[in-house]
Amino acid sequence: MGPLEGVKVVEVGGIGPGPFCGMMLSDMGANIIRIDRKGHRGRVEAKYDILHRGRRSIGLDLKKPEGIEVALRLIEQADALQEGFRPGVMEKMGLGPDVCMKRNPKLVYGRMTGWGQEGPISQAAGHDINYIALTGALYSIGRAGQNPVPPLNLVGDFGGGGMLLAFGIVCALFEAQKSGKGQVVDAAMVDGSAILMAMFYGQRASGFWTDQRASNFLDTGSHFYDTYETADGKWISVGSIEPQFYALLLKHAGIDDPEFQVQDNRTKWPKFKKKVAEIFKTKTRDEWCDIMEGTDVCFGPVLSMEEAPKHPQNVFRKTFVEVEGVLQPAPAPRFNRTKPEIQGPPLMQGEHTEAALADWGFTQDEIEKLKAGDVI
Repeated sequence: MGPLEGVKVVEVGGIGPGPFCGMMLSDMGANIIRIDRKGHRGRVEAKYDILHRGRRSIGLDLKKPEGIEVALRLIEQADALQEGFRPGVMEKMGLGPDVCMKRNPKLVYGRMTGWGQEGPISQAAGHDINYIALTGALYSIGRAGQNPVPPLNLVGDFGGGGMLLAFGIVCALFEAQKSGKGQVVDAAMVDGSAILMAMFYGQRASGFWTDQRASNFLDTGSHFYDTYETADGKWISVGSIEPQFYALLLKHAGIDDPEFQVQDNRTKWPKFKKKVAEIFKTKTRDEWCDIMEGTDVCFGPVLSMEEAPKHPQNVFRKTFVEVEGVLQPAPAPRFNRTKPEIQGPPLMQGEHTEAALADWGFTQDEIEKLKAGDVI
């Protein structure tokens, strides 16, 4: 099992970054019990809800005192709890940090919000696009003269949200081993999106980066870091930033114009880009792959989700795996001893209520009483 084998986590069901965090922890070996709303069913068939893979779900009515007591008994046994409600919701339910940590002083209490636990708009609704808009990330992504482009919901929900919460929980678990004390992890997607922009804020402060979209070396402003259409209507990517890689780009693209030797002459970038685009249009994507893939040009074909799992590198690495007929990304990162693995397919919400509660110490009589009281 993975490096988190033996770690017990209570996940209070949510959407987006919360389940992503749970998936990451589960893939690393954590034993997670997910509390979902009693009677609730997801929008898609369970096996397609990949973010819910690898843990069991119990259906629990948290509006009843008996349901809160069940949750607290689970939390007493847990190393960590994760939740993704607006600030104050867990407190109103009777499951705030003070209550939970009184029952379990070593508990790591992970909280996921958009704007953070405090602040003038902390109670407002939002989504990934709004959080990254507030940090400069969204403003910086897009082509010249066009709208900013949302990078799916990768930056706010997953990179700056779920991944940040998983990192925070593991850091707090590590510290708790030394101190014997738990603590609250306040992970906000706006904070996570901001920290992902650290390099760019440094470059802006130095004068190397400007706020003008598509005028910098990493934002499609340069001719050596962009995507280009090929003769067959497909696309390739180049990222030849370093001088030695740039030299190889010129060589393999057949560019011998001496003007191109001055790589960082930004006044010439629009002209250079037009020329490079014309060259890449002369061959198909596969032909450019034959010429550049595997060299130090820093090159890659732009693959669809249909194509990506079939690429030889992904096949060799087993980057994608199939679980009950559903193709999905494999656990990451990898370890040479404690191998992460998917602990099972996504399960229907509430599917294993009785079995999971029994495994966490509830007797059959207690489970029957909870069923009779319509708590589970």
